[in-house]
Parts: sequence; C-alpha cells; structure tokens
Amino acid sequence: MSNLAKVPFLTGVRRLFYLVSVNESSFKDVEEVPLYINEATPFFFVCMFLEMAVMWYKKDKQIRFNDGATSLFAGQYSRFPIILGLTSFSFTGYVWVYDNYNIYELPWDSAWTWWLCFLAVDFAFYWFHRLAHEVNFMWAAHQVHHSSEYCNLTTALRQSVLQIYTSWVFYLPLALFIPPSIFMVHNELNILFQFWIHTQFIKSLGPLEYILNTPSHHRVHHGRNPYCIDKNYAGTLIIWDRLFGTFQAEDEEVVYGLTHPINTFDPNVIQFGCLKYMIERFSEVKGWKNKLRVVFCGPGWAPGKPRTGDINDIPVVKAPWPQYHMNLPSWVSVYAAVHFTLELFYYQEVTARSAGLSQLSILLFLLHIGFCLTCFGKIFDNDPSAPQYELLRCFLTLCGDVALCHYGFYGAPGYRPTFVIFLQAVFMFSLCVWSSVIYNTVTKTKKVD
Repeated sequence: MSNLAKVPFLTGVRRLFYLVSVNESSFKDVEEVPLYINEATPFFFVCMFLEMAVMWYKKDKQIRFNDGATSLFAGQYSRFPIILGLTSFSFTGYVWVYDNYNIYELPWDSAWTWWLCFLAVDFAFYWFHRLAHEVNFMWAAHQVHHSSEYCNLTTALRQSVLQIYTSWVFYLPLALFIPPSIFMVHNELNILFQFWIHTQFIKSLGPLEYILNTPSHHRVHHGRNPYCIDKNYAGTLIIWDRLFGTFQAEDEEVVYGLTHPINTFDPNVIQFGCLKYMIERFSEVKGWKNKLRVVFCGPGWAPGKPRTGDINDIPVVKAPWPQYHMNLPSWVSVYAAVHFTLELFYYQEVTARSAGLSQLSILLFLLHIGFCLTCFGKIFDNDPSAPQYELLRCFLTLCGDVALCHYGFYGAPGYRPTFVIFLQAVFMFSLCVWSSVIYNTVTKTKKVD
C-alpha cells in the first residue's frame, strides 16, 4: 500500500475517471510522467472491497471468491512480461517512430495537443479492441478478459499476458505527431477509465450515456446474449461505436462470459487454452487459404461461414443462467483465501524489489508465483490432484523462504523478521494438513480396493 501514501486520495480517485486537468498531466519528458496504473493499484483494491461490501449488504451474488481470485490471477499473469522487461519494445517502438518519422512536432504543453491525443488514443483503442474480437489470433489473447461469468470490478483486472504484443501497433500512427510523454499519459489514463465501468451498481449516467462509455454500455460488451455479441468496443467515448455501427444499448438482462464457457479456474487454460484451440484448428483444416482464415478471420469462422462467423451459431441464453462453480469444504475455502492473500503480498514484495534483482532471480520468483496460481486454480476446480500440487507448493515455498533468509534477502544473512517466522509456521502447518489429506485419501483407496 506504499503508493497510496504518495498519491493524495482525491487525486487517485479523479484519475480513475479521467478527471485530470491539462496542466497537471502535461509533461515535457517521458521520465516525468507518473506511472498512473502502478499508483492506482491501492485504489483498485479499495474500490473492489467497497463493491464487495455493497454486494454483501444487498445479498447480491454477482461475485464469488473463486472467480474474483481468478481475475486477480490473470491480472498478475498480465504483468509478468512487464516485470521481466519484455514489453519495453512497445513504448520504445513509439519513441523510435517519433524520433525518426515524425511529420510534425506538436507542442507538449499545448491544450490542443492534449485534447487531440485524448481523442486519438481513444480512437486507436476502439480499432484495436474491435479487431481483438474480429481477428482470431488477437481474440486468442483478448478472450481472457471475457472468460469471467460475472461483471464486477475484479473482472476489470482479468487481463491477458499476450495482449500487449498486438495492441501497441495500433498506436504507432500517433507517433507521427504526438510527443511520447503526452501519449504515455493518455494511454495509461484511458486504461484506468476502463476499470470502474466493470460494475452492475451504476445503472445509468443520464445524458452522459450518449457520449461516454458507461457501465451500462460495457455490461453489454461483456454479454453472451446474441444481442450483445461484438458490440460497444469503446474505451472512454462511446461515440466511436455510434459512428461505426457497433453500438448496442442495454436491453434484456445480460448473461456474462464467453459464448462457449471454458468451465475452469485454471489460470493456464484461461490464458492459453484458446490459443491452443486455434493452433489445433489450424492443423486440422485443409488448404492454406482456410488455415489463414483460421488465424485472421473471426473466432466464429468456419468454412462456408461469414468472416466474423454466423450470429445464428451463438447459443441463446436468458438470465438467470447457471455459472461455473465448485462447492468446496468450508476449511478449504478459508485455507484458499488465507494463502491467496499471502500470495498477493508476496507478489507485491517481488514487484517492489524487482528493480534491484537480476533477471534470473525475477524469472525464478515469477515461475514460483505462476506455480502458486496454478495450485489455487486446481483447488477452485476441486481437481483430484490439488492436494499433491498444494503439498509441493508449500514445500517449495518453505524451502525458498529459508534460502532467502540464508542469503540475506530480508537483511543480514540468516536474519528472519517476525513476519517471515509467522509465514514459515503457516507453511509448516499447511504441509502437515495436506500430508494428512493425501494419507487419508490413499488409505481409503486401499480399503476400497
């Protein structure tokens, strides 16, 4: 929560709604631009907890811990390439185009430049977002964001680890005239604006519904009802959808998620399952033209179908519609909540220290986090192998933490802070629990045999 102290509360809230002045968000150099998204992380959690409190008060079942945690899994996954420095090319590419092919250098401190960039970034996002639904290899990444069967603020953080590798190209034309520092401001604020529109508690914004992308419009975008398909691609302004014929007002109650649900909380399947399916289809279809169509046409395309698929192939759903959920013993649910909370703090610690770590150390940390998220997914899916995975996770975490203490990760070599002693005790206890679960399972199996 350290970033919260750096950003005044009202300033952080205003940024979520793009409510910033030209003067406070215009910078000459890229180095001066705040990391708006990083600084907004505490505000994300505050908003999510407030929304959960309202849901609890209203006895609203539009969020479950397993689904919300899975969205946070994806949010962590999506940051892995950034932590490893594997996405620097996206902004470096923009700077390179600006430095070498700039047609006209707009002044960085002009209100006209600021507003032009605001519109240009939002326009570019509209087309990226639209093609992310209409081009299969881009959809293979973007579908991660639509895989939740709920629409709440945790869903906003359900992002793809692969999407950055296609989205950056759409902003390169702006580098012909817009300074990188101004582009960077609007790129981050445009993303921030899209956080709060993932909620069901704001029904309408009145006249603003004609101009802005709102929760009502975005609920349609996340719907799997036939009337919702491929609609409302807006980032900040809904005017692009109105201009290009992709606007749809909210009508009947929306059923959320993919048209063909994946029915799993496994973060690896959520991230890469659609890509695997696309590769399998590519191998199966005959002829190079059809193979290329598998990659570049819509996800619903098949031989003899329109480029983006046939809307009549979309399953008809009506709310209320069953959502994927596995009932777990109460102690397992509490266990998962405690350990996932610990994992979130661990992730925050790694990201905070990443600047001072070697690439190999960061990679090992992220591989461990990825394995942790895989284990949680197996628990939420009630997978038979979950106890074995969790036993291994607890053992590796305990061994890793002992090694970190030995090599002075927390201070002097061998030093163990109080919280580390507590964590090691928790994982020792967890090892005993899962050893007992596995032993009892094996014993029962032998008795049955």
